[in-house]
Amino acid sequence: MTERTAVLEEPPPGTGVATAPPPGLRTRALGLPLGLLRTARPRQWVKNVLVAAAPAAAGDLFLRHTLLQLPVLFLLFTTAAAAVYLVNDARDAAADRAHPDKRRRPVAAGEVPVPVAYAAGGLLAVLTPVTAAVLCNPATAALLAAYLLMQLAYCVSLKNVLVVDLVVVTAGFLLRAMIGGPALGIPLSRWFLITAGFGALFMVAAKRYSEALQMAERAREDKGETRALLREYSDGYLRFVWQLAAGGAVLAYCLWALESGGTSASVLPWRQLSMIPFILAVLRYAVFADRGTAGAPEDVVLRDRPLAVIGVAWTGLYAMAVADV
Repeated sequence: MTERTAVLEEPPPGTGVATAPPPGLRTRALGLPLGLLRTARPRQWVKNVLVAAAPAAAGDLFLRHTLLQLPVLFLLFTTAAAAVYLVNDARDAAADRAHPDKRRRPVAAGEVPVPVAYAAGGLLAVLTPVTAAVLCNPATAALLAAYLLMQLAYCVSLKNVLVVDLVVVTAGFLLRAMIGGPALGIPLSRWFLITAGFGALFMVAAKRYSEALQMAERAREDKGETRALLREYSDGYLRFVWQLAAGGAVLAYCLWALESGGTSASVLPWRQLSMIPFILAVLRYAVFADRGTAGAPEDVVLRDRPLAVIGVAWTGLYAMAVADV
C-alpha cells in the first residue's frame, strides 16, 4: 500500500508537470550571493563615509558637483574594500576555522568556495580602478590602485610584519579621507593630512590594543586565535601608540584651527570653538580604547550616543566656521 501511494504521488513522465528543485539546491543557489555579500562586510561600509572628509574640510561638501561625485567615490571604495576582504578570507579560510568567531565567516564556513572568493575578489580589484578612471579621473584611479595593491600585499605578507601592519591599515583610512581631493579638484592642506593620519593611527592602534586584550582573555580560556602577530606586541607598546596618535591628532587639529581662523566679521571664532568637541570626541573614544572595547570602531562610532552628540556639536560648529557667520 505504501509503495503504491508513493508511485501515484510521483507525476508520470511527459505530462509537463514541473518538479520543484530540491530544497538544498535552492538554499545553495541563494547562499552563494548572500555569502559573497556577507564577505564584503556591509557593517564596515560606514568607514567609506570618510571620502567626504576632504570636501567637508574645504567647505565644498554641498556643491552640486560634490554631491554627485561622492556617492560614486563611496561605491568605488566599497568595491575596492570588498575585493580585499574576499581575497583575505580566501587566504585565511583554514586559520579562521580555528577561531571562535571568524569560523562563521562565509568562506571559512564553506558557504563560499575558496576559488570563488579569489575570483570575485580579483575581478573587483581589476574593475574598480578602471571604473574610477572612466567615472572620475586618472588620479582617483591611481589612489584606488595604490590602496588595492597595499591592502592585497597586507593580506599576503605585510600583516605579519611588526609596525608595518599598523602603517598599512592606517594608510587605508588616510587614502579614504584623501581621495575626495583629487577626485573633486580640492587641494589637500598639510594640517588636514596630519590630523587625518594621526586620527587614523589612533583608531587602528586602539583596535589592535583591544584585540590584544581579547586575545589574552581567550588564551586564558584555551580558545583558538588566528592573529599571531598580536603576540609580538606588548600591551604597553600598543597603549603608547594610541596615546601618542591621539595627542598628535589633537595637537594638529588645534594648530590648524588656530592658524586658519575666520574673518573679523565672524560673530564667534567658530573654528577655534570646534576644538572643544574634537578633543571631547578623542577623549570619549579613548575610554573604549582603555577598556579594550574598541576592537570594532564602527560599533563604537554608531552605537555610543554621547559620541554621536559630540559629533553633531562638532559638525554644527564646523559648519558655522565654513559659512563664516
